[in-house]
Amino acid sequence: MKRNPTAGNWTDTVRKGRVLLRRHGPVAPPWRRRAATIGGAIAVGLAAILFARLADGASDLFSELVARWWWAPLLVTPLGYALIAWLTARIAPEAAGSGIPQIIAAKSAPERATWRLASARTAITKIVLTAGALGVGASVGREGPTVQVGASIMAYAHRLMRVPVRASVLVAGAAAGVAAAFNTPLAGVAFAIEELAAAYEQRMTLLVMTAVLVAGMISLGLAGDYIYFGLVRATLSVKSTLILAPLVGLIGGAAGGLFARGMLWLSRGGAKRLSFGHPILFAFAAGLIVAVIGVAIGSTWGTGYAPARAMIAGEEVSPWFGPAKFVVTLVTAGAGLPGGIFAPSLATGAGLGHLIHMMLPSEPSSAVVLLGMVAYFTGVVRAPLTSVIIIAETTGDRALMLPLLATALIAEFAASMVSKQRLYHGLAERYAA
Repeated sequence: MKRNPTAGNWTDTVRKGRVLLRRHGPVAPPWRRRAATIGGAIAVGLAAILFARLADGASDLFSELVARWWWAPLLVTPLGYALIAWLTARIAPEAAGSGIPQIIAAKSAPERATWRLASARTAITKIVLTAGALGVGASVGREGPTVQVGASIMAYAHRLMRVPVRASVLVAGAAAGVAAAFNTPLAGVAFAIEELAAAYEQRMTLLVMTAVLVAGMISLGLAGDYIYFGLVRATLSVKSTLILAPLVGLIGGAAGGLFARGMLWLSRGGAKRLSFGHPILFAFAAGLIVAVIGVAIGSTWGTGYAPARAMIAGEEVSPWFGPAKFVVTLVTAGAGLPGGIFAPSLATGAGLGHLIHMMLPSEPSSAVVLLGMVAYFTGVVRAPLTSVIIIAETTGDRALMLPLLATALIAEFAASMVSKQRLYHGLAERYAA
């Protein structure tokens, strides 16, 4: 019996078609990776918006409580600190603190990230207890936690699509979290390169860019085209820059480095020694310190967003705000409550800039406050490029880019003299497998 050539050609065509479909079709690995990245980024953007609204609602409730009974924080805050510290230790110890050190540590074994450091349990606990911390007046922010939540969501999106979870996946999710939390896409990219990706993979570039773009679009579309601290039009002359950049950079960088050094000491047993081995007792004491300072100063609760914005606008704020915010943020971080230090650090830097402006009243107040913010923030996180871009994007001020960059670079040097180790990388050591 002769073989039908037409049937043979048709069989070969079908076989080749199946091979091409397997390699390049919608179920092919490249398409699954794209779907995981885009879907994960959309989910990160939505989660960031929901988290922001939950955190703002909690902060508003606490503000209403203080407005009605000024003495209430003296009871609510220390008890709330102790309860949240206890719940964190019982439910998900990996949810303590900022969340950024956990993701840095998770990069060493990304395939196991969703087991512990970036698990759903950790992410949900992080969101709920960070909002709870803001609800009792804790000096924390939601931006750092959004980094951990974003990395967790991106990891689960890749697992769902049966795509390997690599370090680049965690970095992309974390960067998308920064972009969505601040509505600052460029800062997300800079943070990924500068803080999270010490050995930056070439293949990570497209992944990070895509995740940041999509998460940023979701945030922009649903939350609106807002500027985090409001539009600022501050400028500095060359002469003023030559005076202020070194002065603010050295003071702010050294103060930020001191905060980082203190936080590392507390995390490496200092808090336990101060509380005789009882972390819940330290959390209670930290809450009491925060309550007393908050009642005395009146503006150190929560993220510090409102006072920071007021100082940027040139309004009068207590000269004690900066030092007080430094103390309450440090003891809160030492207590191990879930919550970040991004927003509180920016607020502390604003208070520092406000103090420097009081010594140099002839200089434009908004510009000096912004320099203080970038200097202190750089000193804490040791990421000068990220600091400059965050300030530029959250204020819409492009005229100060060069003074901000000069200040940040000087602050980086000053901070390195005070604290040899970078904060997040030092904190990540406790989560290393």
